[in-house]
Amino acid sequence: MGATLVWMRRDLRLSDQPALVAAAERGGPVIPVFIHAPEEEAPWEPGAASNWWLHHSLARLGAALENRGSRLILRRGASLETLHALARETGADAVFWNRLYEPALIRRDTAIKKALRSEGLTATSFNAALLHEPWQIATGAGSPYKVFSPFWKTCRAQGIDSAPAITPERPAPPARWPHSEPLESFDLLPQIRWERGLAETWTPGEDGARARLDGFLETTVRGYGETRERPDQDGTSRLSPHLHFGEISPRQIVRALQEARLSLDAGGAEHFVRELGWREFGHHLLYHFPHTTEAPLNPRFEKFPWRESADDLHAWQRGRTGIPIVDAAMRELWQTGWMHNRSRMIVASLLTKNLRMHWLHGARWFWDTLVDADLASNTLGWQWAGGSGADAAPYFRIFNPVRQGQRFDPDGTYVRQYVPELAKLPADAIHSPWEKRPGTAPADYPTPIVDLKQSREAALEAFKALPQGSDQRK
Repeated sequence: MGATLVWMRRDLRLSDQPALVAAAERGGPVIPVFIHAPEEEAPWEPGAASNWWLHHSLARLGAALENRGSRLILRRGASLETLHALARETGADAVFWNRLYEPALIRRDTAIKKALRSEGLTATSFNAALLHEPWQIATGAGSPYKVFSPFWKTCRAQGIDSAPAITPERPAPPARWPHSEPLESFDLLPQIRWERGLAETWTPGEDGARARLDGFLETTVRGYGETRERPDQDGTSRLSPHLHFGEISPRQIVRALQEARLSLDAGGAEHFVRELGWREFGHHLLYHFPHTTEAPLNPRFEKFPWRESADDLHAWQRGRTGIPIVDAAMRELWQTGWMHNRSRMIVASLLTKNLRMHWLHGARWFWDTLVDADLASNTLGWQWAGGSGADAAPYFRIFNPVRQGQRFDPDGTYVRQYVPELAKLPADAIHSPWEKRPGTAPADYPTPIVDLKQSREAALEAFKALPQGSDQRK
């Protein structure tokens, strides 16, 4: 029995690690490998915030493997050629990995599996990222879902509580380890050190994921149904980047909820599991409709008259729109690499509806700045906001950011945290100082870049002018 290469990608954990478990059960030496080949993910190569997270997650995974008498071999280069080279160096006759679902990576992995098998190597992939594979969930007619509620009902009917895989205690090492490149050679960290806020906010790695989950179960989950909508409160799990990088799996999360004796069918736990369902839905859509990373699912929106304004886009990106809740959200993103989900909907509505700018502008900015930038979730969210995606908000549902702020940040706590120049304004004025108390906002805070009422009306007129046709979201 030859060695097995365990090709690790975004499954940077040792618990519930199907590829690693299968390699250990196969017998023979187990050699964990990470290959840095971001160009193979084009046109959606990982952004700067994701690269920061990846650096620290790889460092912690390497240390965890060393504690078990193993190592993480780091290489850079084309994945297939690198796997070939490692197989020659180690005498490996098998390559195991856990599946990814982005269109470019499906194409790559399919080609690699075919090439390895044609050369006599065992090449096997596993599900480590989802409760159900995208092809396992279908309508009664056998087609993919485009609406969340029936999709999630089918997922629940098939079961979401499969047991996590048991972690091998000490995978068998090879007699001689192959060369590993230094992590620093990947150049994942920014040269201009802007990432202090990320380091103060996050602890990448499997231990950080478990600590985040434990804290959520102890303090937040029971009230999650209410607090999850409030950006002014610490009411969410913040597990999204850990899930994206595979430092924890949805199976582990569901099992932890059950072990905490929380019902998956009621209360905060039910709301939280439903959010895992939205993550599953995003991957389902990405798998079945891979073109939607660049094009609308609803073809009517191919003719939508999007605006172009570099100045407006820059103001939105930098949190200088003059609309406090939007500016707070965009600054939260810039400072921490994350944004509350309610805030994501608010800023996306302003960009796509009031500013009437293409949702891809927002998707690409989020892609570079979010530590949880995930192609499935990012595409789902932005197409939903723009009105062109599956289960999308009707285009006429345009969030009023002032009312959103008053409802979900009633005391202005969130705005004061991220827009300190408005900190002295009273709660009744902080979300619309130009309306409530004209002239009270400091001179260095901008006036709104868009009239909310007029821009809403213009967006509705543009939508009405779209050519009629079948709505393929149904």
